[in-house]
Amino acid sequence: MKVNTKSKKVNKAWLNDHVNDTYVKLAKQEGYRARAAYKLKEIDETLGLIRPGQCVVDLGSTPGAWSQYVRRRLSPQGAAAGQLDGAIVAMDILPMDPIEGVRFIQGDFREEDTLAALREALGPHAAEHRVDAVVSDMAPNLSGIETVDAARISLLVELAVDFALAHLRPEGSLVAKVFHGSGYSDLVQLFRRNFKVVKAIKPKASRDKSSETFLVGIGLK
Repeated sequence: MKVNTKSKKVNKAWLNDHVNDTYVKLAKQEGYRARAAYKLKEIDETLGLIRPGQCVVDLGSTPGAWSQYVRRRLSPQGAAAGQLDGAIVAMDILPMDPIEGVRFIQGDFREEDTLAALREALGPHAAEHRVDAVVSDMAPNLSGIETVDAARISLLVELAVDFALAHLRPEGSLVAKVFHGSGYSDLVQLFRRNFKVVKAIKPKASRDKSSETFLVGIGLK
């Protein structure tokens, strides 16, 4: 049987980088399920988006690191368990292990049934436009074909924007993962059409080689 030597070298190099990654080590020490928690942490600490008493929706939540961070922000003592001042609803097409205080819905965000379940879980928060923040770490499976991938990425971001416009408070905020490349400027314009303040942030926890960045919209127009 033939072995793809180049692929093995790449996988070994990635594994070595991952094991020695500062944020991977920090996530293990602090009890986060993934290093991605520190991306949202930096964005939040920079812009002050998430505070106790709020209602937050986490789109594309699995494995749960962003929900864990939000849960600690909504805890009066910043605890990972115990008293919670606020509400968190998380959603993903993949299963997610439970997090105390987080309502999780498994389903495809592009399907109306899932959106209906999400709205039901929000209860009066949805009906009365009382969601304070929507955070989205959603990303599609990439094919390597730029035009196809750009369309998939744009669709997820557009869905996140649509959901935010339907449920956010007037002063609420949206954080969404995007990727530099074809379609990026259109997504920036989409945010600018709908939010008073728009920021593009690439957190330190984002890998240098990654084209990902995060668009943040604050205050509905």
